[in-house]
Amino acid sequence: MRTDLTGFQHNLLVVLTKMDEPSGRELKKEIEESLDCTLPHGRLYRNLDTLVEKGLVEKGCIDGRTNFYEISEDGKEAIRERYQWEREHIAPELTS
Repeated sequence: MRTDLTGFQHNLLVVLTKMDEPSGRELKKEIEESLDCTLPHGRLYRNLDTLVEKGLVEKGCIDGRTNFYEISEDGKEAIRERYQWEREHIAPELTS
């Protein structure tokens, strides 16, 4: 399991699993709605850049100003591993 990711980076990966090549703006909106928070642009893009550098997210260009993001196969595997780890470590009384 990857231990070099922050909780927020895991959240980004999870949200990306259900989105089809969102722009940064679309991803920001989804994160803000799902976590009920206001997300500074810098925090989002800094973490996306880190995930791209680690090979967990792929970044492409929509037009000259807008990029899209997509979870990579390595990113999907990181989510699977984290999910498995959580299932193994959550107390049984919390799962019912």
